[in-house]
Amino acid sequence: MALDRWIAFVILLVCVAYGYAAYFTMDGVLPPIMQRSPIWPSSFPKVLAVGAILFSLAIVLGLEKSPEKKDAADINLSRLGDYNVGQALMLLGLMVAYALLLRPLGFLSATFLFLFLGSFILGERRFVLMAVIAGIAAGCVWYLVDAVLGIFLSPLPGFMNGG
Repeated sequence: MALDRWIAFVILLVCVAYGYAAYFTMDGVLPPIMQRSPIWPSSFPKVLAVGAILFSLAIVLGLEKSPEKKDAADINLSRLGDYNVGQALMLLGLMVAYALLLRPLGFLSATFLFLFLGSFILGERRFVLMAVIAGIAAGCVWYLVDAVLGIFLSPLPGFMNGG
């Protein structure tokens, strides 16, 4: 079995466990007043689990591949150096750094740096455009989460917020 099918199989197993938790364990602890609501806290996890199970099953069963191209898109592990593994590892490291720096730097600074450096890692070299897009994206996401959804997200570094 190809690597993409093995990864889809692992995702399938995780999603089956996630779906089981969403369907059978999350709803049992709801207070009676919330059980009359048409949308429960487990509604979105249920949709995610079903969708992910369907997509991963399609990959495991090979339904996404066209019949005329056999194994053309499989990853050749003997030629792993030909792929952009360094870029992928740098992006993963950047994601970890983003998660660790989110509170100390604040949402706006950490997100701006993540988007700017991520586009740099992927090969973009128009720095002014990168800065403008990263700034607009960070500001819009912060505004939507903070003002529209009403979820407080510290926009500034911790030392500027009093702790």
